[in-house]
Formats: sequence, C-alpha cells, structure tokens
Amino acid sequence: VQLQASGGGLVQAGGSLRLSCVASGRTFSNHGMGWFRQAPGKEREFVAGISSSGGYTHYADFVKGRFTISRDNAKNTVYLQMNSLKPEDTAVYSCAAKRAYFSGSYPNEYDYWGQGTQVTVSS
Repeated sequence: VQLQASGGGLVQAGGSLRLSCVASGRTFSNHGMGWFRQAPGKEREFVAGISSSGGYTHYADFVKGRFTISRDNAKNTVYLQMNSLKPEDTAVYSCAAKRAYFSGSYPNEYDYWGQGTQVTVSS
C-alpha cells in the first residue's frame, strides 16, 4: 500500500482544512487508517483513527469536537476534516495504514506511511 497525503496549507486560527490521503492497491478496505502529526522538536503523536469499514473512529483528546476522520473505500481515500484550528495544531500531518480492522494509537502499530503534508495555523 502506498499513501499520498495532501490538503495542507496555511490558515488563520479558527479556520478549517481538509486533509486527504489516497491509497494505492486493492486492499485499502482491509486496513485501519490513522492520522498522526509531528511538530518541530516534538515526537510524532496520534491524531485520529478509523477502522477498515469506517464504523469505528477514535481521537486524541486535544482534537475531539474539532477534527473528524472519515473514509471512502470506493475512492481508496481517508480524510481528516479539521475545524477551529489553533496555532498549536501546526505540524506535519501524515497518514498511516494498519493491516487490521481496527486502527491504533501508536505509530509502531502501523505498517505503511505516507509522506506528510504541512499544516500551519497563524494566530
């Protein structure tokens, strides 16, 4: 599985962005998917995850109520809708795929990674 993330950019605080991650291959619907982020000088951290069917989602506490993860298996794509963005959300956001029904909260649970997309939130 190869993953290609896009949709990052520069936005003012309070604004919104939608990230997309397109997967190659015919087994996308067999993979749990996750979004992670990494800010300069900080470790990579979990943002959101979704099961292979899309029926189960989970979020880091710091994005609950602001971010929504979803997927379209017909398009081999997972999305991250980010609303009410804050300057502290500034980071490189990466998508990842896990060969399992459920997604996970830790980077080492994932089998495939896409390149990141930069999100910058100005105050």
